[in-house]
Parts: sequence; structure tokens; C-alpha cells
Amino acid sequence: MRYRELGRTGLTVSEIGYGAWGLGQGAWVGADDDSGVRALHRAVDLGVTFIDTARAYDRSEHIVGRALRELPGGGDGVHVATKVGPKVPVSLAPSGVDPMEAFPGSHLRASLETSLRELGRDHVDLLQLHTWEDEWTGRGDWLETIDALKQEGRIRAFGISVKDHQPDNVLKVLRTGVIDTVQVIYNIFEQAPTDALLPACEEYGVGVIVRVALDEGALTGAIRAGVTFPEGDWRNWYFRDDRPAQVEERVEAILADLHIDAGELPSTALRFALAGQAVSTVIVGMRSLANVERNAAVGDAGPLTAEELALLARHRWQKNFYG
Repeated sequence: MRYRELGRTGLTVSEIGYGAWGLGQGAWVGADDDSGVRALHRAVDLGVTFIDTARAYDRSEHIVGRALRELPGGGDGVHVATKVGPKVPVSLAPSGVDPMEAFPGSHLRASLETSLRELGRDHVDLLQLHTWEDEWTGRGDWLETIDALKQEGRIRAFGISVKDHQPDNVLKVLRTGVIDTVQVIYNIFEQAPTDALLPACEEYGVGVIVRVALDEGALTGAIRAGVTFPEGDWRNWYFRDDRPAQVEERVEAILADLHIDAGELPSTALRFALAGQAVSTVIVGMRSLANVERNAAVGDAGPLTAEELALLARHRWQKNFYG
């Protein structure tokens, strides 16, 4: 495992982090507490020092807390990030919601206290807003609350998890210098963050947390025409209609360009994300021990070459999931 600085936070984190959404027993069918704890323990054994969870991820915080308490020293050296969801629904489209409705300071504080109880910790290393609209910059009392929580030692750093497929919807607040990290979807297909967000993060010393580096499984080689998922699994929506066949065709083109087989694709996809400008860590959902071991070993392969990165840049795919 290799390690990087998380922007200007003063935290050093593993290049591969643990994305704990899949540990919750909500959108991902088949999760259970014991297997999640085993996977987290193995990840920490292999050098993972960054875990990302959220209030909205059903039982995820509870499972993360249990796993850390069962480790020697209570998981000392492991950095935990969680997220505050908005108090009222905020759509992916511009919502018109006022920041005092979505993220009033009292809501941030109450959500954090619940997270700390679930995690069994007295602080989190990173607190993130689980959505953002850049028109909120300079409005509301959320920033005063964040500053107070830092002063109280309840959080060490503050960030924003950017709306899906909208990497530019954080640039205004980023340039004010008030956020420490940005979490964003970035992968071989979803390369839009390279246009403006990643360069801005490097310029302002903001740490980048990459999510969905495997495109919810599309970049593992496992999504092919005719694939099915359990009833209730959210991937039935993500890979709806003819999307699996489109994925299969595009994955085959990547394999042909790089002269690799499907088994090498997950490592290639993670190494692509790690090569992104200002990227500090790539969080990966990995519920099975086999996936933990595979992903934690990515550093052994070394970085992609400039030629490989140039080839992969041609596989950018502008998908239209939300209309």
C-alpha cells in the first residue's frame, strides 16, 4: 500500500480507501454485518487507512464502528470520513432549496453527533456535506458551524461530496478556500473532472477523494449483455435498458487498445483514477475478502505509463443517466 497527503489537511491516507456504502443493508442487496466487519479488518491488515461512510448508508456507520472497536487499539491510525445528508430533499437538478433549509448548522451538529454515536468515536477525521449547489456559497450558517466543530475537536477537516456527474458544481466554493476536500466521481468513462475541477483542486491545495472508480462494476469486466441483479438492488436502475450491452462493447474496446485481458481491467481502472491530478485516495466498495485483497494490491502494479493514460483518455463516455 502506498500513501498520499489528503490535500492540506495534514492527514496522510492510503491510496486505496474503503468505500463503505455497500456495507449498509439498503441499496446493495446481500450485505450483512459480519462479512462487512471481516472485509474491513482485512483491508486494515493490508494497509488501508481511510474509510468513507455516511449517515445515509443505512447500517454502514454502525458496522464501521464495530469493526474498528474490534481492532487492536480501536483502529488507531485509521482515518474515518462521514457525511451529513441534507435536512430536506435536494434534487440532482438545481433545486432552488435555500442552504438554511438543506444544511442549517443545527442539523449539521445533530447529524454529526448521531454519526459519532454509531461509530463509537469522539471525532471524525473528515465531515462532508453529502450534496452541494454552488449557489449556496457564502449563504447560510453551515460554515460557522463547521468552524466551531473544528475548534471543539469534533472534526479535523471539512469537505463536500459533489453531486453525481456534476464536477463543476463546487468550483465557486472551492475557490473561497473554506473546504479541505472534494469527493467526486472519476473513472475511465467519467473524465469530466479533468476539465476544471482537478486542476482547481491542485491550485488550491484541496484533497481529492475519488468515488466510483470502477463505475459501479462496469469497469470490472463483469457487466455484459443480459446481466441480472437481485431484486431491489439499485444496479437494476444503473444498468437498465441496453446499458449492459453498451458497457460490454466499450470495455472490449479498452481491452483491445491496451492489449490486456478482463482480469487486468479493475487494477487498470484504479490506477487510472490514481493518476488524476490532485487525487489523494480512491475509495472502493469491497465487501468480499477477495476484492479487498485485489484492490489493496493495486500499488504493486505501479503507475500507468503516459502512453496507457493517453489511450484511456480516448474512452471518455458522456452518459446521460438523469436526463
